[in-house]
Amino acid sequence: MVAVSEHAELWLVRHGPTEWSENGRHTSVTDLPLLPHGEELARGLAPRLTGTTFAQVLTSPRRRARRTAELAGFAHAEVDDDLVEWAYGDYEGITTPQIRETVPGWTVWTGGCPGGERPDQVGARLDRVVDRARRASGATLVFAHGHSLRVLTARWLGLPVEDGRLFRLDTATVSVLGYERESPVVLRWNS
Repeated sequence: MVAVSEHAELWLVRHGPTEWSENGRHTSVTDLPLLPHGEELARGLAPRLTGTTFAQVLTSPRRRARRTAELAGFAHAEVDDDLVEWAYGDYEGITTPQIRETVPGWTVWTGGCPGGERPDQVGARLDRVVDRARRASGATLVFAHGHSLRVLTARWLGLPVEDGRLFRLDTATVSVLGYERESPVVLRWNS
């Protein structure tokens, strides 16, 4: 069992919009830049993040997450490979409606990704981020991706990976996870 700091909070920032995120295309290893308005939205995150002291700031290695961190005022963010997006394998660059043409009813949460990661693999690496945040001496700020942050939220709350489906997460948003007494909770979502 991980010793939990009484001040443990996990601040989540989904990267700004990219061409593929705007078109609903699954984007994992394809290293796309932010769109110009995505950069503007990333800059707009800075005032929402100031005033909080973070014990650690982490980012996915993907350029869209690192650039969002930089524009939000956290160019020093430490790269953590565990924060990469769910590896979509054969579904990289394809939309859910396109996948459902051959796999009716498919979702990433239940249908898997041929050639990509299984839900348990995604959960295992994001459990390491949860453990790291809970051991921190204060709030942790992470910059990452839609599905990975939704899994991270489910795991923070002690839920199975597939319950990440319950947390819609928009681009360039801030969400905060924390505690009410000893229970992990959502303090703020999609703001």
